[in-house]
Amino acid sequence: MFPLSVCIIAKNEEKNIEECLRRLAPYGFEIVLTDTGSTDRTLAVAEKYTDRIFHFDWCDDFSAARNFCMEKASHDYILSLDCDEWIEAIDPPEILRLLEGCPDAVGRILIRSRFTKDGRTTFEQVRVSRLADRRQFFFTGAVHEQLSHRHFPSLPNKVYDAPVTILHTGYDLSEDAMRKKSRRNIALLESELAANGPDPYLYCQLGLSYRRLGENEKACENFDAGLSLDVDPSLDYVRTMVETYGYTLLDLKRNREALGLSSLYDTFAVRADFVFLMGLIYMNNGLFEEAVAEFQKSTTMTEFSVEGVNTYLAFYNMGVILECTGRAEEARKAYKKCGSYAPAEERLKALA
Repeated sequence: MFPLSVCIIAKNEEKNIEECLRRLAPYGFEIVLTDTGSTDRTLAVAEKYTDRIFHFDWCDDFSAARNFCMEKASHDYILSLDCDEWIEAIDPPEILRLLEGCPDAVGRILIRSRFTKDGRTTFEQVRVSRLADRRQFFFTGAVHEQLSHRHFPSLPNKVYDAPVTILHTGYDLSEDAMRKKSRRNIALLESELAANGPDPYLYCQLGLSYRRLGENEKACENFDAGLSLDVDPSLDYVRTMVETYGYTLLDLKRNREALGLSSLYDTFAVRADFVFLMGLIYMNNGLFEEAVAEFQKSTTMTEFSVEGVNTYLAFYNMGVILECTGRAEEARKAYKKCGSYAPAEERLKALA
C-alpha cells in the first residue's frame, strides 16, 4: 500500500462520495472516512471502497473532525479532502518525494471550484494547504480550517506546491442550499472571532460568506477589517480578499473609492485577477484607455484564479470599450479572440 492516507470527513454526501472515492481507488491510498452523522446512503457507498470508517460526534468544529480523522490513519503522511472534492490529476511518486524531503512543510494542492450560473459553467482555482506529515501539523479553526505547525503554531508555514489537482463541486448548489451553508459558516466564524479576537483570515472568510449572500455592505465591512490588520500579500487568501473587496466596491457603485486600490498595484499585480480588476475599475470610472491597457496586460499573464480574466473576459471588455469609442474593426478583433463566449458572439453578429 502507498504510504499515504487520504482523510475525508462526511455527512449526508451520497450525491458526491461515490465519485470522490471512485477517483481515488486506482492509486492504492488508504482511505479513512470520518462520518459526523449521515442519515442517507453515505456510509453504504463508502463501504464499497474502504473499511476504515469511523464516527465523530459533530461539535461545530471542522478542525476537530479532521484531526480525529488523521488520528485514525495508519500512515503519517496525510492528504485531507472533502466528499465534493474529486481527483483530476495526481503524481504519487513526486508526492512521496516531497513529503520525505520536506517533512517540516505543507503541500499546497490546486483546487478548481466549479460554479454554474444562468446555464454557464465557470471555474476558480486556488492553492490550499492539505498535504502534510501529521507528526508535524494539525488543523486549527472551527470553519475554513488551516494546517498549523504543532511546535510553531504562530509562525507562517513553510509550503511547497504539490502535484495534486482537485475538482471542487461544493459551490454547485441550489440558491437555498448555498444560503444555508453561508449562514452556518458565518455563525461559526463570528463565534471564533469572539473567542480569539481579530484575525484577517476570519474576516476574509466572513466577507466572502456575506458576499455569497448578496450582503455587500457587510462584506465590505469585514474586508476592511481584515485589510486593516497586518497581512502577508503573498498569501492566496489575502490576494483573494483584496480582489473581492474591489469587486464588492464596484457592485456597491463606490467606483471612486475602488480607484484607491491602484495604490496597491505594485504589490498585488502579480496575477491576472488583480490586473483585470483594475481594468474594470478604470472602465467604471470612465478611464477607458487605462482600462484597455490593463485588460491587454492581463492577457499576457499566466497566473490567475478566476477562469477568463487572462483570456476571453479580458478580450470581451476590450471589445466593449473599443466598440463604444467608435473603433469597430478593433472591437471585432478583440471579440474574435473570445472564442465561443456567447456575449462576444452576439456582439460580432451585431457588428456584421
